[in-house]
Amino acid sequence: MGLVKKTQSPLIGVDISSTAVKLLQLARTGDRFRVEHYAVEPLPPNAVVEKNLVEVEAVGEAIRRAVARSGSRIKQAAAAVSGSSVITKVIPMPADLDEDELESQIELEAVNYIPYPIEEVNLDFEVLGPMPGNSDMMQVLLAASRSENVEVRASALELGGLAAKVIDVEAFAIENAYALMAGSLNVPQNGLVALVDVGATMTTLNVLRGGRSIYTRENVFGGKQLTDEVMRRYSLSYEEAGLAKRQGGLPESYEIEVLDPFKEAMVQQVSRLLQFFYAGSEFNRVDQVVLAGGCASIPGIAAMIEEQLGIPTVVANPLAQMTLGPRVQAHALAQDAPALMIACGLALRSFD
Repeated sequence: MGLVKKTQSPLIGVDISSTAVKLLQLARTGDRFRVEHYAVEPLPPNAVVEKNLVEVEAVGEAIRRAVARSGSRIKQAAAAVSGSSVITKVIPMPADLDEDELESQIELEAVNYIPYPIEEVNLDFEVLGPMPGNSDMMQVLLAASRSENVEVRASALELGGLAAKVIDVEAFAIENAYALMAGSLNVPQNGLVALVDVGATMTTLNVLRGGRSIYTRENVFGGKQLTDEVMRRYSLSYEEAGLAKRQGGLPESYEIEVLDPFKEAMVQQVSRLLQFFYAGSEFNRVDQVVLAGGCASIPGIAAMIEEQLGIPTVVANPLAQMTLGPRVQAHALAQDAPALMIACGLALRSFD
């Protein structure tokens, strides 16, 4: 599923977040995956603001540097548009249509669900299966994004020396990556999993049921708030504060006065996002929280969420069962793994 069509050749997954470009290339032997190449390359401040690519050239340059650092020689890439810029809708369709008829029918139907002129939109669809209780009809997942959202990502990839083979939807990329972890979680078959990605400026809740996304919500909150506080309190530059957060070396007061309040705020964010989900659905509980994004690596945060919300909580690692290629440093990858959910889901598109 994606807003630019499918492919069989190897792809490099490129996740463009607000502070970094994350790049991942996988290979497969039988049913085992191997991480061949990966890189995380920081972006200049404000090059990407709340998932909008403001400075396409700067993003293209960062992609070029990430590709060089990763050592990958693949020139075809998969990227994604974010939840807030995508409209998804499950629509009923007659079950006896072939693919061409279905495509024509969906283009006609899409007008009813999309608030933009249809010529300004990239569309895609995926057949989910028969309609419960009516075998003459099937359920089709429709995804649409304004063409400019798709084109700006394709341009950034091109400036970075890559061709956009697939433009996917972040929520679907997360589903793909989650499928690699699902077996290791103790969740009932139709259980609800809250996948919470806490990035630098945005926190995204994706609720999955049976491995499918049923709810997405974004909030402006992230690790940049912690970086800003470190800068302010200890008179450091943005780069110095980011490094100090990861590598240590801050005064003893940091944990109690800066980190602990941020962790409390993060627990509150997760709680608030779940309350929004409960308020708008028939559910009042999820079975599992999976933490992803850069902030998931904060020591003790998963245990704190589990204790305060009473929901089993783990840190995402979609790469846990993978072997590593010779160019990949195990320690660096383990640190970055929670932030590589989207890049991993995109890299998996090589094996559609």
